[in-house]
Amino acid sequence: MNFIISVFSESWNLLLEASVYILFGILVGGLLKVFLSPATVARHLGEGRFTSVFKAAILGIPIPLCSCGVLPAAVSLKKQGANSGATTAFLISTPESGADSIAITYALMDPIMTVARPVAAFFTAITAGLTENLLHAPGHGKNQVTADLSCTVDGCCDGIDCPPEVHKHHHSFAEKLGAGLRFALSDLWGDMACWFLLGVILGGFITVLVPEELMIMYLGGGLLSMLVMLAVGIPLYICATASTPIAAALILKGVSPGAVLVFLLVGPATNVTSLTVLFGILGKRATAIYLTTIALFSVGFGLILDQVYMGFGLSAQAVAGQASEMIPYSARLAGAAILLILSVKPLYLGLKSFFIKTSHDHHHHSDEASPASPLSPFKTPECRSST
Repeated sequence: MNFIISVFSESWNLLLEASVYILFGILVGGLLKVFLSPATVARHLGEGRFTSVFKAAILGIPIPLCSCGVLPAAVSLKKQGANSGATTAFLISTPESGADSIAITYALMDPIMTVARPVAAFFTAITAGLTENLLHAPGHGKNQVTADLSCTVDGCCDGIDCPPEVHKHHHSFAEKLGAGLRFALSDLWGDMACWFLLGVILGGFITVLVPEELMIMYLGGGLLSMLVMLAVGIPLYICATASTPIAAALILKGVSPGAVLVFLLVGPATNVTSLTVLFGILGKRATAIYLTTIALFSVGFGLILDQVYMGFGLSAQAVAGQASEMIPYSARLAGAAILLILSVKPLYLGLKSFFIKTSHDHHHHSDEASPASPLSPFKTPECRSST
């Protein structure tokens, strides 16, 4: 019982530290959805080896989509004419960063890590995108993009029969603001709530269970630490926001900031499901470039980051979470309460979906095992990636 109380206590502390910042992050994400739709931006990503990649990388930084959530957006960009380099850059910078994950990194860690995370994501995305476009130059003229100009507020028009200059008078700023807030607090948080709370609980487990000496011994810095984190992060599915409480717990246990950065970059950008879909969207070469660039740059930036902390004589362990102390306890408590209230519906739907899937799987296997049973009308459920 003491163990459970300790885990709950550590998880609760992580939630308190992150609450106000993550609320701010998801609100920014909701406004980006209304005022800066990725589909609308697609028209900028079709032509040019260099400018399209730069635009895709920079636009991906604030958009809060995880590694599986970014896939439909990338498919949309590709179908609308975005070249492979721009699509690759968007696929890297978007899940590795985001307004929400930047805010929570500042809350749970420190300003250096907060800056290092999007900077590393940006340069990784630029390199992968340019490499893809230099090896396979995008077409000129034939890849002209047709932007999706449909209304992001309430779908009132498609932007074709109703041109943008006409549609801009349909909704006031207040209506757009309201639509962005509704999206942030329902859809956006709904997509990440289960994963984030799981990350908070895992962070609590790590804080209570894992011996500090073990972490320092194997993950205290150096190339081996980076490679271990690389091996852990590549197959793992975890979104940028959910990975942050785990990373904060690792920092507090003595893991080097560079090794934690590798985890923060690789975990959200790669997993078995997303790599499989990438293979279908972009092909073998682009997928290989994607994975190789992420691996090399995450390790490289991890080694550089360790040197930065050493050079300034800073301890990531000592300064972790100091930003949250600037927020009054009452505000942190209110933020945590709001997040938990907003999480009730997503948690209920997530658990319901899990149990239904488990029940279907059980019945399916039972039918297969029974020689007298008729052929099951259900096919084996496909693995579906959660956003």
